[in-house]
Amino acid sequence: MKNTTLIIFLVILAFLGIKGCSSYNGLVNKDENVSKAWSNVESAYQRRADLIPNLVNTVKGYADHEKSTLEAVIQARANATSTKIDPSNLTPEAFKKFQEAQQGLSGALSRLLVSVERYPDLKANQNFLELQSQLEGTENRINVERNKFNEVVTDYNKSVRRFPNNLFAGMFGFARKATFEAKSGSDEAPKVNF
Repeated sequence: MKNTTLIIFLVILAFLGIKGCSSYNGLVNKDENVSKAWSNVESAYQRRADLIPNLVNTVKGYADHEKSTLEAVIQARANATSTKIDPSNLTPEAFKKFQEAQQGLSGALSRLLVSVERYPDLKANQNFLELQSQLEGTENRINVERNKFNEVVTDYNKSVRRFPNNLFAGMFGFARKATFEAKSGSDEAPKVNF
């Protein structure tokens, strides 16, 4: 009887050990996928930040009296590039700060591109057209990478919350991670007044 109880106990202990190792390794794999996806997001944002000095310099040659708009873009770029998130600390608070900095840069770029409409020579400049095209492509890449990131984080978060992984996740310090969310008011259609 003692031997049977000991064997059952050892089998249960072995099963829990194997399941624990499997869960831990699976969570590590998914956590690394989140870090990789975050690196891709940062890389796309960095590409945008790298294009901005060339765009500003091109506009500067044509639109000297748009100085405040150009300075706003430069300042927004500085804010956006200085706001970093460690992939191991993807909290909603850190994400909010990051998104606010990136939205500030997007807004400043939009104002710059609107002001360019007043300069037909600039709009016809080949360098400007190429930079504008690259910037548009980069914005698309940012969107694609953000969507991929959200998919990877959602998969990770599901694994962290599912039973019995949630037991092992809690023991080993795996916590839910934040995703990108739409900015407030983006669910409403913009109003256009002529």
